Amino acid sequence: MPWDLDNDRPIYLQLMDRIKADIISGRYSPGDKLPSVRELAMEASVNPNTMQKALSELERDGLVYARRTSGRFITEDEDMLKKMKRELAKENIKNFMEAMQQLGFNKREALELLQEILKGEEL
Repeated sequence: MPWDLDNDRPIYLQLMDRIKADIISGRYSPGDKLPSVRELAMEASVNPNTMQKALSELERDGLVYARRTSGRFITEDEDMLKKMKRELAKENIKNFMEAMQQLGFNKREALELLQEILKGEEL
């Protein structure tokens, strides 16, 4: 998947979000070794210093940890990963509901439409 970065937010924050999404989606599993800073920077087409900052922040958050001379690895704390996945899902649902309100739907109407789509499996 391409690294779609924009100029509206700091690049390192977007990199962090992308790596978190990759972890949540299962691209990286608990305990997996991450590619090197240089490899990730090349993949994302960013400066290695920017990628280093993003990974350092993820390390500070406890999502990633470093083993001296071995690289960085995904946390094995499955509770933390489940919590993070749930929080991201809540954020997406809030954004969806805000978009539905902007279209003129109230909560009940949005839920009914969602149920209708799920029953028809139009996703």
